[in-house]
Amino acid sequence: MTTGAQNKMSIKSKNYEPTNDNTPCRVLCVDEGKELARRIENLFTDVSLRVFRESILGRVLGHFEEDIYDVLVLSSCAEDRGQSDYIEVMEVLAAESPATQVLMLINPEDIELGTMALEAGSYHYAKLPIEDDELKILIESALAQRPASAPNLLLKKEHQPKGFDDMLGTSAAMKEVYRFIRQTAITDIPVLLSGETGTGKDLAAEAIHHLSPRNEFVYTPVHLGALPPELVASELFGHEKGAFTGATETRKGIFEESHRGTVFLDEISTINDRTQISLLRLLETKEFSRIGGNSTISADVRIIAATNEDLLAATKRGQFREDLYYRLEVFQISLPPLRKREDDWRLLAEHFLQYYNKEYQKRIIGFSLECIDSLKSHTWSGNVRELRNIIHRAVVLCTGSMILTEHLPQRIKKECAAQEKIVLPVGTSLEEAECELIKHSLKATGYNRQQAARVLGISRGTVYNKMKKYGLD
Repeated sequence: MTTGAQNKMSIKSKNYEPTNDNTPCRVLCVDEGKELARRIENLFTDVSLRVFRESILGRVLGHFEEDIYDVLVLSSCAEDRGQSDYIEVMEVLAAESPATQVLMLINPEDIELGTMALEAGSYHYAKLPIEDDELKILIESALAQRPASAPNLLLKKEHQPKGFDDMLGTSAAMKEVYRFIRQTAITDIPVLLSGETGTGKDLAAEAIHHLSPRNEFVYTPVHLGALPPELVASELFGHEKGAFTGATETRKGIFEESHRGTVFLDEISTINDRTQISLLRLLETKEFSRIGGNSTISADVRIIAATNEDLLAATKRGQFREDLYYRLEVFQISLPPLRKREDDWRLLAEHFLQYYNKEYQKRIIGFSLECIDSLKSHTWSGNVRELRNIIHRAVVLCTGSMILTEHLPQRIKKECAAQEKIVLPVGTSLEEAECELIKHSLKATGYNRQQAARVLGISRGTVYNKMKKYGLD
């Protein structure tokens, strides 16, 4: 990462693509006048890019509540400005809209703001005035470096696009999953989703459907493991009247009802050999017969299957048909466990906290330092589902403004027996104590000023001012 306009020759223009095949890249330009936005428009007349303008810094986050932006070009000439205001905007976006690349353009007298901007999450800063060539290179580089997919948590629900709705995460492992989902969504081949229980295979399947050409038709999830084994074939393929005891009338199956749509078969390893043969036939010919019937029925359905078992090992043990495995495994996506997703648990925990805050009409502002330590040290064998259930429980139990360790299950508290404590000797001044508390809060939250502010119960601006006061920035 470069640190200023003086290093512009080291920045190389990179190829970039629109957010998807139909959506142009979106740039929000914040400056006191219209000239900067017009310059950017003129620099990108030959590509799919839309430029939006705002002059008042205080309105920027409001834009992100209404839409998604790939790049924010933030000029220090914006109206209603102050250093802490710029830093607050960038810190909020770094935490809530991590896919947005922030480019800070700074007047020479505001050069200190450049370093602060980088620390707050800015992708780059450059000095004003800036030449057209450099401005274009910086925006192109920002577009090329933006994550393939990451949530905008500021976006109001009514403006949220279908696709990666509930798939949160900015780790390298999840970026690869997003890329695979986009690649497979535009095809019509079968997909096999693998991964531990609770990793979000159902969300990945739904995302593939919503991003595919079949998104106008039905999406049908089927949890095969929850069905009695003797009823699975009837549920999937339907049956004729009298096909078996209790079949008092002809009934269409899920594949027939889901014509032109997508069927998600969860826990695919649980189906018996006979059902596997019928499914293989459907995959190869797009045809099947109801149970007890002789006529052939056509069904144009896209099949996505999921398993938390090693399906290849099951084929070697003779528990799953090898020909069906290779037919399903044309494109396999492995969902990573939460313990291998870097700090995604923080983003997910915050998301679930806000979700259950709204559901139970509470105003819990965050997690205590001890609680963060406990969550961080947990192994998450149940993955995202376990995290969601734990936050759900904590919100229900919490009667104050902060989630504490006492709101967590006992097994998690035991895993973090050696929690870090702040020990202050007698004679410590109030300022020294405050400095230590802020220092430890920043460390516990990975130097995320927004999260630290919530833990401490103060504003982000106050955290910023205290850091400056005590030389912690």
